[in-house]
Amino acid sequence: MVQKIILISMDEKGYESLKIENIVASGVIADSIDLENVSDKIKNCELNTKRFPGAVYRIEKPKIASLIFSSGKVVLTGIRNNQDLHDGLDIIMQSLKDAGVDTYNEPQVAVTNIVCSYDMGRYINLNKVVITLNLENIEYEPEQFPGLVYRIEDPKIVALLFSSGKIILTGGKNIEDIKRGLDFLEQRLETIM
Repeated sequence: MVQKIILISMDEKGYESLKIENIVASGVIADSIDLENVSDKIKNCELNTKRFPGAVYRIEKPKIASLIFSSGKVVLTGIRNNQDLHDGLDIIMQSLKDAGVDTYNEPQVAVTNIVCSYDMGRYINLNKVVITLNLENIEYEPEQFPGLVYRIEDPKIVALLFSSGKIILTGGKNIEDIKRGLDFLEQRLETIM
């Protein structure tokens, strides 16, 4: 069963600049997969066991990279929306069936991570954020990386804040988690700015 991803409505107040950059999904699609056979039979499927224990299968439409393992597990990345996940998974499943793999009728694949970008539309004083907010949840070393890492506990989201006002949110398994994390973050930043 594929987990449904709820898309962001651009009309929702406060989320106009929230954009899905990448979705990662993983799960099981077969009991086992003969990777050498699959990589020989499927175009754009590469296997180099000296470098990586799985096959890398890239599809163009939708543009998705998948990691396929002999255990029957799969990881898909580069997904942008629910339709891409369904279409990409269908293509992968059909390619594997055509290569002779006995796949499950219903793949057990779910979203494991969503990465979004957001623009607050204003400058963020990162030094002030560090001084004012709980230091246990913050990492900021501007000599190493120009962004501030803020770990939100509930929902479990990691936000990268940049002084330009741009924010990257990651770790959510659904868009509601991302929005809740963003709302929490904006509330915290409002007390500072």
